[in-house]
Amino acid sequence: MSYQDVYAESGYLAYGRTEATPAADTDRTARPQPAAASADRADALLALAREAGMLVTLDGQIGRERYQSVAGSVASLMRFVTALEQSLLDADR
Repeated sequence: MSYQDVYAESGYLAYGRTEATPAADTDRTARPQPAAASADRADALLALAREAGMLVTLDGQIGRERYQSVAGSVASLMRFVTALEQSLLDADR
C-alpha cells in the first residue's frame, strides 16, 4: 500500500489533493474492499490514533455502523501522522 492508495480510496482524504491521483500511465484499477477488510483498516487507523495519544470516542452505533470521533492536541496529531507515514513505508517494503 502506498501513500497514494490511502488517499485515493477515501474521498475525505483525497479532497483537494493533487497527489491523491495516481499517475495516468499506471494500470492499477480501483478494487472494492470487502466490509471486513475495510473494518480492519479502520480499526488499525484508530489504534494508531490511540497510540499517538489521541482520544477515540464512540459517539453512537446504528446497526453495524459505528460513529466515532477522534480528538487530540496538535502534538498528538503530529505523532499520528509520523506513525501513519511509517506504517505506509513499512507496507511498501
